[in-house]
This record gives sequence, C-alpha cells and structure tokens, in this order.
Amino acid sequence: MKPKKFKICIFGDGGVGKTSLVNRYLTGVFQEHYRITIGADFFVKRINVNGATVTLQIWDFAGEDRFKFILPSYITGSSGCIFMFDITRYSSIKNLNDWMDIFNKGSKNYDKEVPIIMVGGKLDLDHKRSVMSEQAIEYAEKNNFSHYVECSSKTGENVDDIFVSITKIMLDKANLA
Repeated sequence: MKPKKFKICIFGDGGVGKTSLVNRYLTGVFQEHYRITIGADFFVKRINVNGATVTLQIWDFAGEDRFKFILPSYITGSSGCIFMFDITRYSSIKNLNDWMDIFNKGSKNYDKEVPIIMVGGKLDLDHKRSVMSEQAIEYAEKNNFSHYVECSSKTGENVDDIFVSITKIMLDKANLA
C-alpha cells in the first residue's frame, strides 16, 4: 500500500492543552508551561496503522479569540479534526459550539465529510473535573462526532490512542482500511 498523507486540525479554547497534546504525542515528553500559540503551528509525524504508512500533518490552532478569523481557511484539505476541551473548565466545552461554527464556516465549500474526534484533556486533574464524561459523550453524539476520548498529556494516558483512532477513521473514510 502506498504511503498516505492526512491533515489533522486541532481546535479548542486557549489553555485546554492542544499544544501539550501534540508535543507529548511527538516527543513523549510533557512540559509544564508553554507560550500561547500564535496563529497556528504545524507538525509532521509518520506512523504505521493497520499496515499502512501514514504521514500526519498536525495543525495546532491558537485558541485565542483574536486568531479565530484565520481558522476557516486552514480547514480546507483537512482529513480529520480534533476538538479539544479541558475537563476542569466547563466554559471550554460550552465554547465548542463557537469552534463548530468556525469549522462549519470553513468547511461549507469543502465537498467531503471530515471526521471529528472530541477530546477531553487534563485527565490527570480528574479530582477537579467540572465536565462529567456523560455530558461530553452526549455532546459528541449530538454533534455526530466520530469518537470521544479523555486524555492526560502529563501522564501520557490515551495520547497515542487519539492519533491512532483518528488515523483509523481517516483510512476508513478514504477506503484504505
């Protein structure tokens, strides 16, 4: 099977852990502090899933309001998206509606359905949880997301699973699974 390339966009409020998730996935290391993302950061990782060699182009978008206007243009060409929120900050799941609006605006002229995984981050802070898993699952189902998973970039729990899951879904959508 020839190598496949997929573009994955990661959206969510500032401070929910998008950059931590990507860096943990790419390097296996957790850093306690990051500077805010300005606009978007771009990363590449090659993986093997179900016998297929896949190159992931991972786009980490800034979560600050002042950068939201640029996001719709980046959605074009996406094979999959990750919508991320912080399980300890209820406003971050509420704001997923805004991210959905931005995503829909950017994808309205895009002729293919893009699978979305919803991720609840900061699972290591479960004792400070303000968004129950059931609420998140209900939100994901209501919005026809492909999958919901909770993770901790700090401990590494479920980090690899997120990218393997979205890759399997993208391979399936591309009839390559």
